[in-house]
Amino acid sequence: MKTVILAGGLGTRISEESHLKPKPMIEIGGRPILWHIMTLYAHYGLTDFVVCLGYRGYVVKEYFANYVLHNADLTVDLARGAIEYHARNHEPWRVTLVDTGEQTMTGGRLKRVASFLDPDEPFCLTYGDGVADLDISALVAFHKAHGRQATVTAVAPPGRYGALELSGERVERFVEKPPGDNGLINGGFFVLQPEVIQRVAGDATIWEDEPLTSLAADGELMAFRHNGFWAAMDTLRDKNILEALWASGEAPWRR
Repeated sequence: MKTVILAGGLGTRISEESHLKPKPMIEIGGRPILWHIMTLYAHYGLTDFVVCLGYRGYVVKEYFANYVLHNADLTVDLARGAIEYHARNHEPWRVTLVDTGEQTMTGGRLKRVASFLDPDEPFCLTYGDGVADLDISALVAFHKAHGRQATVTAVAPPGRYGALELSGERVERFVEKPPGDNGLINGGFFVLQPEVIQRVAGDATIWEDEPLTSLAADGELMAFRHNGFWAAMDTLRDKNILEALWASGEAPWRR
């Protein structure tokens, strides 16, 4: 089963770093968040990736083109112009990097990589900026069991505001940032049948608009509830929180 990762957006809300690199290449603990996402999937045996590139896609290409070089001990024979690799610490991944256009929307990016997918097998799809302690095997099993075209992971995002519990006008209790502010959202981490790509009209199609809404209207979209950790790196504040978790050695998504 292949995993498609949307990694072509501008990341305007974290422009402090994304003006130099695509958002999925912003580092947490010295590794791009893209690497953290791929490590999660690889932990469950999904090691064949299709990465949709756009804004500064060459940065992602250069990272993976030099991945073995940067993660191995080596001897450089300058006289012969040869490199001998010794201890190798890189992951056994297969990574297909596809330029899907700088201005292409999320649905359009998916449509552009359709030829790299198996037409007879479901595939995973996720965003290039979110991490979780999600059980990918359970997610895939849930998708295969219900027999519909699409599964989305439903999560409660971290709460941003404290909540007041009132009795009349008297404050009974103050709850500090309840998770999700009592709501569930699209956490990404989709499992999809190949036919869903037919719902994407072209480059201007946003995956979260017509494709997802039509799937829901047709009864073809199911939700896998994830009650554990989930976080998206939208802002510098989000990055700093994830960085602190990783530095503590207790990052919930660490594999």
